Parts: sequence; structure tokens; C-alpha cells
Amino acid sequence: MTTTTTAPAWGLTTRFLLLDVRRQLRNRQTLIVTTVLPVVLYLALHAQAGPDARFAHGDFAAWMMIGLALYGSAAAATTTAAQVAAERSTGWVRTLRLTPLRPPGYIASKVVSALTMSALPVLVLATLAAATGAQAEPQVWVLSLLIAWLGSALFGALGLALGLALRPEIVMHVPGLLLTVLAFGGNVFFPLSGGMLTFARCTPMYGITALARYPLTGGETLTGAHTSLAGAVVNVVVWFVVFAGAAALAYRRSAER
Repeated sequence: MTTTTTAPAWGLTTRFLLLDVRRQLRNRQTLIVTTVLPVVLYLALHAQAGPDARFAHGDFAAWMMIGLALYGSAAAATTTAAQVAAERSTGWVRTLRLTPLRPPGYIASKVVSALTMSALPVLVLATLAAATGAQAEPQVWVLSLLIAWLGSALFGALGLALGLALRPEIVMHVPGLLLTVLAFGGNVFFPLSGGMLTFARCTPMYGITALARYPLTGGETLTGAHTSLAGAVVNVVVWFVVFAGAAALAYRRSAER
């Protein structure tokens, strides 16, 4: 009688995944910074639209809370860039090419690590919003914050691509600046309208922000525009494919050097 064992998908083992997550969680200082900034922004912006600003299932404070929870989770997720750049500079990525671990497995491990890092900002923003009187129906708190957290996987892939493509001394400064620009252009901080909103619909942060806010807004905005649910889904899928594809290509190239 013979027995067969199934090889882990893409060569990714549970032990390697847990070790990778544990290493990422040791970066406590960065995690604190990526949590504090959205908190400060929320306290400054959550009441800007006035007490009469309402959506189908909640108020403007909830709208701002969802956007900044996503921004914080995305910022935490892109911290993988620094770790990946360090691994590449020490030759660890080339070493991994000698193991059964394939590029999709490496990318998957980093995305899971990013999701682990991004949970804290979401929880902190939700607690702060509830404590400061943000109003939303129960399903909004659950669905919107869950989407904001899971959506950080998109930016985990972006951080991985940056870490594999840029030098360590550069990659330390790029993710935070890039995410801030994407947030301003992606309808995260302020409701956009007209041509700016049309442009925003093509940016990486717009789709996942629109999906996260959909349980709150029902697709309507303060400026009278309508959010296409299908368009938001397409935006997320396309940009995830772009970022993950760029990360896979950069992984192969860095391992071959």
C-alpha cells in the first residue's frame, strides 16, 4: 500500500506563512505611526460637512470613518515594502528561489502579512468613531469595516511590488507619499465632484473606497453623483491584477540578479 502527500499550493507552507506574519508584526513602531495618522485626520475632518450631512444609512462622520479606516489599513499594508526591500538587499529573495516556493506563494504570504498588519487601524478608527458619536446602521459597521480591512490586500500587493522594484533607501519614503496622493485623488478625504470625480474613478483607491462606503451610502454621494457598484468592483479587480502582476514580475527579476 502506498500513500501520497499533496504539495502545498505554490510551495507555500503554513510554517513559512506564520513566520512571515510574525516578522511583520515585530514592526511595532511603524504600525503605531500608520494608526495614529488616520486617527488625527478623523478628529480633524469627521465633522467638516456639518450635522445635516446624511446618507441613506448613516452620517458624514461614518463616511469619514470608513474612508480613513481604509487609508490606515492601506498604509499599514504597504509597510511590507520595507521588509521586502530588506529581504532583497540581503539576498533572501534569491535564496527563496532555491526552495519550492513559487512567486504566487511568495506574493500570497506577503498579502496575508499585510492583512494582519492592517487590522489594527480599522479597529482603532471604528472604536474612535463610535466614541465620538458617528451614526450608522449596524450592517454598515460590519460590512463597511470588513471591506475596508480586506481591501488592504490590494495595497499589500502594491507594497510588495514597490519593495521588489525599488532600492531600500528609496522605498522607505515612497509608500506613504504615494498613498496620500492616491487618497486625495481617490475620493477618500473629501467628496469629489465633476471632472475630479470622473478622474478619481480610474485611480487605485477609488474602487475599494466606493465598495466600503456602499453599505452606508447606497451608491449616493453628497455631491449628487451615483456610485456604480459594478464599476467599483472592476476597478478593484483590475488594480489588484496590475499590482500582483507587477510584484510577480519584480520577484522573478530580483531573484535572477
